[in-house]
Amino acid sequence: MIVNPKRIIAICSLLFFLLLAVILASLSLGAAKVGGAQVLRVLIHGATYSGSPVGPEGLIILSVRLPRILLAGLVGAALAIAGCSFQALLRNPLADPYILGVSSGSALGAVSAILVGLSTTSFGMPLASFCGAIVTVMLVFHVGKVGRGLHTNTLLLAGVIISAFFSAIIMFLISVAQNEELPKIVFWLMGDFSFSNYHFILIILPYIVGGIGVLYSYARGFNLMVMGEETAIQLGIDVERLKKVAYIFASLITAAAVSVCGLIGFVGLIIPHAVRMLFGPDHRLLIPASGLVGASFLICSDTIARTIAAPTELPVGVVTATFGAPFFIYLLKRRRV
Repeated sequence: MIVNPKRIIAICSLLFFLLLAVILASLSLGAAKVGGAQVLRVLIHGATYSGSPVGPEGLIILSVRLPRILLAGLVGAALAIAGCSFQALLRNPLADPYILGVSSGSALGAVSAILVGLSTTSFGMPLASFCGAIVTVMLVFHVGKVGRGLHTNTLLLAGVIISAFFSAIIMFLISVAQNEELPKIVFWLMGDFSFSNYHFILIILPYIVGGIGVLYSYARGFNLMVMGEETAIQLGIDVERLKKVAYIFASLITAAAVSVCGLIGFVGLIIPHAVRMLFGPDHRLLIPASGLVGASFLICSDTIARTIAAPTELPVGVVTATFGAPFFIYLLKRRRV
């Protein structure tokens, strides 16, 4: 079903206001309760109000919760849009952002950084994670090429094989790790926003925003791609270029996302599914709607992770899996994917 521009704008506007409501609610929740009026006052007037400090509540909102919420929203949008793109590229509704090995490469980089002591620096682990993911992307791309083209089945197999190989290396590294290093590794492998700050947001923002912009420019190509490569070629789409661009930029935004928070499952798998069920398969709407819903979902999941057992925090991946697995089973039963 092809949707008109007015409907795209209307639905995305509604989802954007829903995202704002989720952000405001998340800012007021935590170990230290902050009223909604106080949250709005701090956001509007900044760190001071009428020339006087807003107190500890203002510092909690601006320095602790806001960067964490913004980073969770950015990562949620990136993973959802990457999943949407991979599902179109592979013509497989079960595809997710990690299916081509980006997660294993990123995890190997992060685990290696923890073991050699780079996790004590602010950018050591994210940088190692990002480099590991990019190396994996290049390796899978090289192995998955058939002649001058990019065969999706070969690409998928290359990603699965390399992911399995890197996972074996990670298991070996975990088995020889010191006891004090294991909690860091486990939390990273299950997703963790506890170290969020504005610097991380500024670092990954250009990659994610730029990558999403490129992927959205190919929305029409994705619509034709899901109908089959031959159909897309007959209708004037450069399929080989589309596959390369989709793979590279979807992997890039995934690498940027996981480099700052670790591996968070189900966001890129169930969110595009849910949005497709609600609003149809047109990628001109599916891509931005998936991003907005993915951002809201991950902010809600992280809010639950840091409040349900406060002051102890759960890995956010535990929460996304708790909600994601039953929902995905429901989708399988309903749609017979």
